[in-house]
This record gives sequence, structure tokens and C-alpha cells, in this order.
Amino acid sequence: MQRSDAAPALWVKRDDLSAPLLGGNKVRALEYLLAGVGSHDVVLTVGGRGSTHALSTVLHAHRLGARAAVVRWGQEMNDAAHLVAQRLAREADHVQDARTVAGAYIRALAARAAARLRGHALHWVPAGGTTPLGILGHVGAALELAAQVEEGLLPEPARIVVPLGTGGTAAGLALGVAIAGLRTRIVGARVVPRIVANRRRVLALAERTARLIERASRTGGQEALVPRPARSAVRVAHLAYGGAYGRETPAARDASARFSRAHPDCRLDTTYSAKAFAVALATCDGKPTVFWLTFDGRWL
Repeated sequence: MQRSDAAPALWVKRDDLSAPLLGGNKVRALEYLLAGVGSHDVVLTVGGRGSTHALSTVLHAHRLGARAAVVRWGQEMNDAAHLVAQRLAREADHVQDARTVAGAYIRALAARAAARLRGHALHWVPAGGTTPLGILGHVGAALELAAQVEEGLLPEPARIVVPLGTGGTAAGLALGVAIAGLRTRIVGARVVPRIVANRRRVLALAERTARLIERASRTGGQEALVPRPARSAVRVAHLAYGGAYGRETPAARDASARFSRAHPDCRLDTTYSAKAFAVALATCDGKPTVFWLTFDGRWL
């Protein structure tokens, strides 16, 4: 956790430092989703052409000795997305490109079916790592933040601002904050179409994750009841969306430049993190606000 000079009462959660090889928010989900993966296994995922999730999945699968395959769909490209796409093409063992999201999922389903027929071990990681199991990583992240508040490292935040794509990070943080008893609101800066990124979906993902925790904690036929986030605990900033996934916005470019001046050792990407930082700046009203840095730009 780091105090920011970009605005009063603004804090930065440095999730970009979550792993030495390649950090970012996706590592928290992969810690669960890649459990049990070993040498000679194949990990398959999907994402946009410049997907940081896909790149993180490939690199961390390789750390476990596995091979990694990615099916990608097209997106509007910005400078960071081009660099991610180039590295992904170099690092992945196999890359297929589809014209649409639906086409990418059809190809991925075909690959999974073929692997089952051949008896091969293929581990499927959905887009963004967004499943109740993967979301557990972000529940833990919220509890980590709550512990930092308890230790006096920062005041209880009025809000946490994160990019909102597939929704796993926002859902896990919302559930973790509720479990910790914090009054913090989760603000999601929408970076994908509204049909994917909306409050109803975030709360539904939090509900499914809470049920997973309750089932896993069952003892003597009894389940531990997990607090749920209230509807008002999640807000979506729809104006952050640029009209297409990956499209830069003037607000994001300005926010990225302001962040770089305040934090010269960091870099934001204009697909996700710069849009969320723009929202953090706009909503930081003197009350403690945490900007959750989900992008690891160290390798750039």
C-alpha cells in the first residue's frame, strides 16, 4: 500500500507487485486456478488480442512446467496492448486468433473436447480467471487490505476503485470487504460493454463465491454463514468506457500522465488501469480512496 501524491486522501494498492515474474490482479486468481497443474500439462485460456490475463496465464503456467495455449479475439489496440500482444505471441506455445468473442469460445470448446477424447490433461482457465474459485483470490486481497487498515497503515477507505471487465476482482473485493465488516464501497470503472460489466453481474459473482466458501467450510452438516455485500456497496462508473474494449479515452490519457508524474516507477495501461485511475481522481472527494493498481508495467 502506498500513499499517492496525485490527489489528497488517495492511496494506491500495488497489486502490480504481486509476483516477481509478472504481477497484477490476475495472479491472485491464478494462484487457485493453476493449482495442481504440472509438467506436461496444457493450460488453455481465452482473451482479447492484447489480454494481460492471457499473458499472465501463459507465464505462470510455464513456471509450473506446463505448456500454454491461447485463443484470442480482436480488439481495438493501444500502445500497451500492442506490446502485450507481441509478448503473448512470443511466449505462448500455441496461439489461435478468432474474429469474434463467440468464435474464440467455439475454438476453445473444440480444443477442450479434443483433449478429452485423447485423454490429455488440459486445464481450462476462463476469460479473466473469473470463476468463484478464482475470485477467492480477491476475497483474500480484501482481507489483506482490512488487515492493513487494522494495523494503522491507512484509514478505512470510503471506496476502492478498480477496472471492471469480467468482474472477478470487483466481486471478490466486494465480498471480502463485507466479510471484514468494512463500510468500503467498490467502484468499478467499466472497460467492456455493459452486458458484461454491470452491478447485477458483480453481485451474482459475489453470491456464487460466498456459496463456495459456505460449502467448503461445512462442518458437522452446518455451513458457516458468509456476509453478502449490499447492493449499494457496488457502483459502476459507466462513463469510463470508451465505446470499445481497448479504446483509449482522453480522460484515461490525462490520468495516465498524472499518475506517471506522481509515481515515476509505475506505468498504467489505457485499456484498464488508466480508466480506473481517471475515475479514482474524479471520485476522490477528500475521503480515503484506494486505487487498485491491477497492471504490472515493470516489464515495459
